[in-house]
Amino acid sequence: MMMEKNEYVRELEYLYSKSLVLESVSEFHPVLWFHWIDAVAHIDYTLSIAGYSYESPRSIMAGEYMRWRIDEEKKGDRPLFRPFVNWLRENNPETYGKLPLIWQGIYSDSDPAQYRSFRIVLDPASTKPIPAHVYHSMIEDLFQKDLIKSIYKGASLASLFEAFKQNQTI
Repeated sequence: MMMEKNEYVRELEYLYSKSLVLESVSEFHPVLWFHWIDAVAHIDYTLSIAGYSYESPRSIMAGEYMRWRIDEEKKGDRPLFRPFVNWLRENNPETYGKLPLIWQGIYSDSDPAQYRSFRIVLDPASTKPIPAHVYHSMIEDLFQKDLIKSIYKGASLASLFEAFKQNQTI
């Protein structure tokens, strides 16, 4: 007997119905691309754990990526992403407000959201699961055409990141 799909599996399927086939991902800004795909991976992992068993092959494979990404996040200019998001919040609130909510939550120092054990946790004090519709909104945010266009090298968000980077003391 086949079990009915729960709402988290449906949101995971929604994530995988999205496509970047019309985009040139090799032309995305490397730091913004890393954090974009990383957010997608965290959504995938969190939904996989909620929709399937923690020990399912899907969850195990996603967990392997998550372990790899810990060191990857520390390479090159990637550590500047958190300060960049906080700088946008203070100095360019209009652009900050257009960032995906997952980036605003996870990387803003004023928001309690975080990646915990590779899962997305919006409120560390709560034990309630994040409602499935919230993931739908996160997915929509990440696949907004304006966001995708802004992460190309030389585009608006990428240019802001490069300007921010130039002003950082090394």
